[in-house]
Amino acid sequence: MKIKSSLLGEQVIDPSSIIHFPNGIPGFEDQTRFKLFHQENNPIIFWLQSLDDELLTFSVASPALFNINYNLTLTDAEEQTLALDNAEDIIVLILLHKDEDSQSPQQPTIKGSIKAPLIINSAKRIGLQKVLSNVEQSITLVETGNEIDVSEGV
Repeated sequence: MKIKSSLLGEQVIDPSSIIHFPNGIPGFEDQTRFKLFHQENNPIIFWLQSLDDELLTFSVASPALFNINYNLTLTDAEEQTLALDNAEDIIVLILLHKDEDSQSPQQPTIKGSIKAPLIINSAKRIGLQKVLSNVEQSITLVETGNEIDVSEGV
C-alpha cells in the first residue's frame, strides 16, 4: 500500500502495520488511521503519520527514554476500545512538539505532552490518547546537539 507524507515523501507500507485510533486523537477526531515510522540512526524520535492527511505527522517518543514511567489505570471503555487481552501488549508514547516561545531559535526546545500519552495495543494495532488529570510534574525536553536534556517544569 502506498501513502504520501509531506514530511516523509511517498512510502510503501504493509496494511497490517496500520494503527487504528477509533476515536481519532483529540483535535484530530476525523483522523483514525496512522503508521509509525522511525528514522535510521535515531532511536529516540518516531513519527506517527496520518494515512488520510499527508500534512499530519506527529513526533512521538517512548517516555521510558526520558525516565518517565506511567502507572495507568484504564477505564472499562478504554480497555474495550483497545480490545486489550494482555497488558504486556501496551505501548505508551508521548507526543512531542517544538516550543514556539523558545529563547534560542538555534536550539529549539522540544516538549513532551506527558499529561496525554498515546496508549497503543501493539498486538491488535489499536490506539487512543488518554488524558490524565493527576500528573504532578511536567517535563520539558531541550535538544542540545545529539543529546536531549530533561528538566522539570515549574
